[in-house]
Amino acid sequence: APKRKKTEQHVKEAKKKTQEKMARLRTKLTELCGIMHPIIQGGMHYVGLAPLAAAVSNAGGLGVITALSVAQPQLGGAENLRREIRACRQLTSKPFAVNITLLPVGVPPDYEGIVRVVLEEKVPVVETAGRAPTTVIGPLKAGGVVVIHKCVSIRHAMSAAKAGVDMISMDGFDCGGHPGEEDVGNWVLLAKAGRVLARAGIPFVASGGGAPGTQLPAPPGPGGEGLHMGNRFKAAGGGT
Repeated sequence: APKRKKTEQHVKEAKKKTQEKMARLRTKLTELCGIMHPIIQGGMHYVGLAPLAAAVSNAGGLGVITALSVAQPQLGGAENLRREIRACRQLTSKPFAVNITLLPVGVPPDYEGIVRVVLEEKVPVVETAGRAPTTVIGPLKAGGVVVIHKCVSIRHAMSAAKAGVDMISMDGFDCGGHPGEEDVGNWVLLAKAGRVLARAGIPFVASGGGAPGTQLPAPPGPGGEGLHMGNRFKAAGGGT
């Protein structure tokens, strides 16, 4: 019993120290998105819905609604995304984002309609992924939306930055979603991003393999601005 009590006390002290560090942690991600903690909830298919997005935003991170989970043509298309955005606003007054994944699917999504709804509903942040965001970056930036693009390689990140995105989410092979075809883990990818992207003045967050708060006080490599996490939230409740 004494040993268990000592372990519980150690856990409480570690948690308190992490919370204190996070309370002081301000990065380009928190400033750009108007959030308290440098944490982005990944746009998980059929999980990134209003309840989870609102819960993450209420806790100080950036919650994300996954557009393709709700905006499929058979579900009502872009207008169903509008309903999900409004449902999220009923649950939080904090900033949240919409994920737009640009991938080939059986029935092509109405990307133009999705972007239109995002702009009309004044969603402040969009996460793009899958392909180069060239088809959506123009109207999003014209509408004042912050765009964070997920990349699996440095060269893709450089191209996305040239296209006008505000921040990169470097997605290593550790991620649970679409790690691309590079098969490069974050220990290697983020170290290189810390050199190349930081030198180019391109801010980035680490995507894949993030879980404990102890990873936050020292962002991965020079230029790292936070963590982009997905599966970790599935264990937190509220999203399923």
